[in-house]
Amino acid sequence: MQRAHFATGFAILAAALYAVNVPCSKLLMNAVTPTMLAAFLYLGAGIGMALWGLARLLTGHTSRAEPLTRRELPYTVAMVVLDVAAPILLMFGIRSTAAANVSLLNNFEIVATSLLALAIFHEVISRRLWMGIALVTLASVILSVDGGGALSFGRGSLLVLGACVCWGFENNCTRMLSTKSSEEIVTIKGLGSGLGSLVIALACGEPLPGGRWILLTMALGFVAYGLSINFYILAQKELGAAKTSAYYAVAPFLGVAFSMALVGERPGAQFYAGLAVMAVATVVLVRDTISLQHVHAHQHIHTHAHSHGSLCHTHPHVHTHTHLHVHTDGGEAHSHTHTDLPDHNHSHPPVQPPL
Repeated sequence: MQRAHFATGFAILAAALYAVNVPCSKLLMNAVTPTMLAAFLYLGAGIGMALWGLARLLTGHTSRAEPLTRRELPYTVAMVVLDVAAPILLMFGIRSTAAANVSLLNNFEIVATSLLALAIFHEVISRRLWMGIALVTLASVILSVDGGGALSFGRGSLLVLGACVCWGFENNCTRMLSTKSSEEIVTIKGLGSGLGSLVIALACGEPLPGGRWILLTMALGFVAYGLSINFYILAQKELGAAKTSAYYAVAPFLGVAFSMALVGERPGAQFYAGLAVMAVATVVLVRDTISLQHVHAHQHIHTHAHSHGSLCHTHPHVHTHTHLHVHTDGGEAHSHTHTDLPDHNHSHPPVQPPL
């Protein structure tokens, strides 16, 4: 019971650490340009996780997951490229719209990831998940429409939604790396995306920030991305994916609270309408995650240890476990059924029933 309490604390801490990203980034933009900010946030996460991995190695806590190989190179490159584009779009979006709006609009990543998983991997989307997608989309439209007479969408909100689409693609690329070391993936994402953003920032003539601003930005990246992922994984080991995701669902709303406290924002009626719809959407999505387990028949002719999850753009969408499958019967595949919690990273082709 005590371990479960600690795990619950880790899950909420992971959500809180990620939630500080948007308001703190908005404050840092008083001294750091958007692309430079994206660069050093990711470099902070990458360098921090590399040091974290080194510390674990020196203390004998080595990862059992497989390292990346050439086979995963296309997905690794795509992951890094998308993780260059997404945070740059996000930072320009943060600069152009309220931080509280950005915190809620980040939920559109769920829509992008789900629809792309449907299109690319033919994932099954439940009726409840479709409802959640529709509600998140409606809330995003409410939050994105500019006030006034004509129907128009705010530039900042569109940039944030563009970042979410990039992260939706990135989540599905990272899905293909789900059997590999999470520490290695986060380190590669952080260093690769951070260096890529830094090159773009220098090429665009953005000035390097002062030393203390670089350190503050990197510290934020390590805390809001690196440590947040670490605590999320620790929580999942005890609570499982569904409960951890449910606790983590408070992140956007914590982001709103932090934005009001740190940036002093006072949103209008339009924001609260979007907030209400997004809250209902979150409840629907959490209930779908927890209750929609499925039982299916599938085949295995392999023995493996693997992890499922996506490290989406360095904020937690990871759950890790290992299991072994050896199912053969006279050299033929052995068909069986078991229960899995549906997610974007676990799918089996169903066994066709006899005609």
